[in-house]
Amino acid sequence: MRTPLSLLSLVLTLTILSAGCAGPEQKLGRGFDNLFEIVRGGETRRTVEQTAITDGPNVAYTTGFVKGMNRRIARTLLGAYEIVTFPIPSYDPIFTHYLAPNPVYPDSYTPGLIEDETFATDTSLGFSGGDVAPMIPGSRFRIFDN
Repeated sequence: MRTPLSLLSLVLTLTILSAGCAGPEQKLGRGFDNLFEIVRGGETRRTVEQTAITDGPNVAYTTGFVKGMNRRIARTLLGAYEIVTFPIPSYDPIFTHYLAPNPVYPDSYTPGLIEDETFATDTSLGFSGGDVAPMIPGSRFRIFDN
């Protein structure tokens, strides 16, 4: 019993190592990005915005919201699938005819880096720009942006 388990673990280790790191790493990262869509809500915001542009403001908050929630749930389930299957090839994005490979944002918002000493260039001077309230989701007010 001990020999088959050690042989199985050896074969599994060799399979994972021979697959390379870039594919599983990208698939796992994409999976976590998509899994947290349920909290982030970018699909819902983008779909409401796009529905307002294409179909008019009358249906943006109704039809756009329902379509956005459907896409939000689909992206979350896709993320869970990619996390579970990340060591298994193929590493290409799937379901791309319905969802973009990477998380989306509304066209009116482009995210930036969180303001932190890690990314700030002028912390030695004692000031730097960034989000005023980064702990609040959707906070877009930034200072010292050019």
